[in-house]
Amino acid sequence: MRYLYLLNSFEDGLPEPGTDEAEALEKSWGVATDAMRAAGVLIDCRPLAPTTASTTVRVRDGETLITDGPAAEIKEHLGGYAIVDCADLDEALRWAATVPSATDASVIVRPIVDVEART
Repeated sequence: MRYLYLLNSFEDGLPEPGTDEAEALEKSWGVATDAMRAAGVLIDCRPLAPTTASTTVRVRDGETLITDGPAAEIKEHLGGYAIVDCADLDEALRWAATVPSATDASVIVRPIVDVEART
């Protein structure tokens, strides 16, 4: 079964690129993703650009409304995603606990619906 990890973080708490803290964070991500890759469960994992680069699109009464920035201002934001293929939810949760987002913010684990299996 495939699962999506929504990797949350605190944008204002991220270390400056090129600092020792940033390198340590990058290394911890490497350890986690390398372990998932070696176990054969990691399908994809990517960071997202900062929320300042986002655009929100809404269609209301046939009119498209475009707003710069995220849909809502919150402390935690979606900083990236991962897709894993695990035997069950318990395995997916164990792997989710190994990524840095779990220790400094949160990881939301959601099953991916197999649309082909439903038809």
